[in-house]
Amino acid sequence: MAERHFYEQKKHTKSYLIPFFQKYLPNFETYKILEIGCAEAGFLDALHELGIETVGLELEGHRVRTAIEKNPELNISVGDITDEQMIEQIGNSFDLIVMKDTIEHIPDRTSTFSNIVRLLKKKGYLYITFPPKFSPFAGHQQNGKSILQFIPYLHLLPEKIIRESGKIFRERPKVIESVIFNSREGLTIRSFEKYCTEFNFYPVVKELFLFRPIHKTRFGIDTRKVPNIPILREFISFGCEYLLQKRR
Repeated sequence: MAERHFYEQKKHTKSYLIPFFQKYLPNFETYKILEIGCAEAGFLDALHELGIETVGLELEGHRVRTAIEKNPELNISVGDITDEQMIEQIGNSFDLIVMKDTIEHIPDRTSTFSNIVRLLKKKGYLYITFPPKFSPFAGHQQNGKSILQFIPYLHLLPEKIIRESGKIFRERPKVIESVIFNSREGLTIRSFEKYCTEFNFYPVVKELFLFRPIHKTRFGIDTRKVPNIPILREFISFGCEYLLQKRR
């Protein structure tokens, strides 16, 4: 499973992310890049092949071990973006920070944004994707093995019903706890944009998707965008994509 994730990440990087960054970021190949929540580091491995300087930060040690097994030359640390000591350990400023489907799992967003600002160079870039809190599969129930993986908006049900459903359909407890956590801690588009304003980021690119670019990589489904309509966007967007620039 871990190895499959690595190759999926790498494929998505080559088919979508690298062309995206080349389109919007001048001299992208010269950037120093940090990925927060790098998982098995397929993204970093693809950039490493281009000679780009990269650093990875990942909370789960077993995922880092997989990444290092695939490419021992990768510079990856096990740590938490909200940890002040970890920020000092990572070191120099970055031209670009990447967070793919990670920010929604971090409850302390104030510390997250504060540390990102510290790590970025003046007018550096931040690339973030996440599923909005009220979107159909923001609970990540699709990671389950039972019929619950196909139920949209499952995470919006009362916690008691989610737990009982998990027992009835014999879903793994870890998946159920994840659904409940994501229900509590999920991030709305509106809240995310408030953080961007508070920490002086402005959007270079902003897209809302019904079918996300990763769906093309994973399932072969063509990308479909949705309109940026307040309230409605929170419920129909399967995912958001932002390329932000630090104002100063």
